[in-house]
Amino acid sequence: MKSEFKRFNLEKLGLLTVILEFVGATGLLIGLLYNPILIISSGGLTLLMLLGTIVRIRLKDSLWISLPALFYMFLNGYLFFEAIKN
Repeated sequence: MKSEFKRFNLEKLGLLTVILEFVGATGLLIGLLYNPILIISSGGLTLLMLLGTIVRIRLKDSLWISLPALFYMFLNGYLFFEAIKN
């Protein structure tokens, strides 16, 4: 992952990204019991994956390489909107 962040020219954001992903995943688990935490976590991870997708597009990476970020963006977006409904 370090080499990818170097390629993105975002070396300083690597550790922050890892921490945000970990906190978001933990929030999703806790959010199974507390809906407000689910809303915050899924919304935050959606935003994080959107930014990751934008970086991939700006670097002109292929769709195949960008697919994981897109998939997790849509999955977390779905969780976010479903959590808001409840």
